[in-house]
Amino acid sequence: MAGLRSRVFAGWLACTVLAALGTAQTKTKTLSVAGNRMEIQVERLAGDKWVTVDPALIFDRGDRVRFRFRTNFDGYLYVTNISTSGSYALLFPRPDTGEQNRIRAGTEYVVPETQTRFRVAGPAGHETLYWIVSPTAWRSEDGGSHSGYIPLPEPPQQGVAPPNMTPRCDDTVFRARGDCVDPAAGARELDVVPPNLAGIPSGKQDLMFMREENKAVIATPEPLHGPVVYEFLLAHK
Repeated sequence: MAGLRSRVFAGWLACTVLAALGTAQTKTKTLSVAGNRMEIQVERLAGDKWVTVDPALIFDRGDRVRFRFRTNFDGYLYVTNISTSGSYALLFPRPDTGEQNRIRAGTEYVVPETQTRFRVAGPAGHETLYWIVSPTAWRSEDGGSHSGYIPLPEPPQQGVAPPNMTPRCDDTVFRARGDCVDPAAGARELDVVPPNLAGIPSGKQDLMFMREENKAVIATPEPLHGPVVYEFLLAHK
């Protein structure tokens, strides 16, 4: 089954690449694909300017980081983070925005929405950010959906850091362009589902993880029919 799935994805990806080659503006505009596409860009504050960097870059302690997220479909978004020290934070939506987690196709969303909410800290390793995306509103236990926002439960074990790996610099990339990037960092399938996200029916739809220039892309061969969860590892010294 895994081999068949890989061949299906390979054929679909080849078609997507051929379509991209015939479009001059594919690097700045969302690709038109049969399924759904999610894009994540990472920015680091350099002086007073935000600069887009490689999603797998190994950051320094104290760096201020934010993400830009865009999809080709309307839906709902949550982003949570478990740091290398074990602290937990809800990065999107912010409570002071009225808990609005609705997203619109083609619109960029900054995560978190302020310049001071996400600063790299804690022991060296990987911050684990969980992206929960759904094309439809989530329904609460009483059957109501309202704005689609349902508070996510806190992880049961506070102050316990998740298993971690020491970031490793890719020598080939470093020699080629001088950037210290970690091949393990960036967007990927869930390694371990956190207890507070275990009730989300993720993993029932195939996800394809790709990297474009300074961009992580998560795509599906068919439109999403329910919520999905994936993780983004942010490497730092």
